[in-house]
Amino acid sequence: MVMVNAVEISNNRGQDRRQSMPFFCSFHLGLKTGRRVGERRATGRGEPVYVDCYATHLMLCAIGILFLSIADAFFTLNILANGGEELNWFMAILIEDSVEKFVSFKLALTSLALLLLVIHHNVQLTGRMRVRHLKYMALIGYSALIGYELHLLELAAGY
Repeated sequence: MVMVNAVEISNNRGQDRRQSMPFFCSFHLGLKTGRRVGERRATGRGEPVYVDCYATHLMLCAIGILFLSIADAFFTLNILANGGEELNWFMAILIEDSVEKFVSFKLALTSLALLLLVIHHNVQLTGRMRVRHLKYMALIGYSALIGYELHLLELAAGY
């Protein structure tokens, strides 16, 4: 009878020993390296899934967004120099205070947002939509914005 209890105690296959991941983890920030590149096992619907190594296309998308943000800051300053007006009231305040402050804040805000989007890229938002899709939409949106700004600069050059 004592032997049966010892076997029952050591048999923990039915228990779920997984722990939830903290919001910021040393693996997410690159302080520790891991090998996980995809989902290990099926998770419940809506539960976040994290990886240790990120796919190349995700990093290229993030770098592309960052470069487009730099181009956006440059083109915005050129449009303002040609008589344009900043419609974002917060950025207008930063530009009036200092151009360096505007560029620094814009890039810091974009970088922080990209960091969070990359870390949580597998989190399922609704149905089939994941956070990584937001990054692709931001890339498309920034590309359209850069095209619009180039059009505005072309119109300003014509006058």
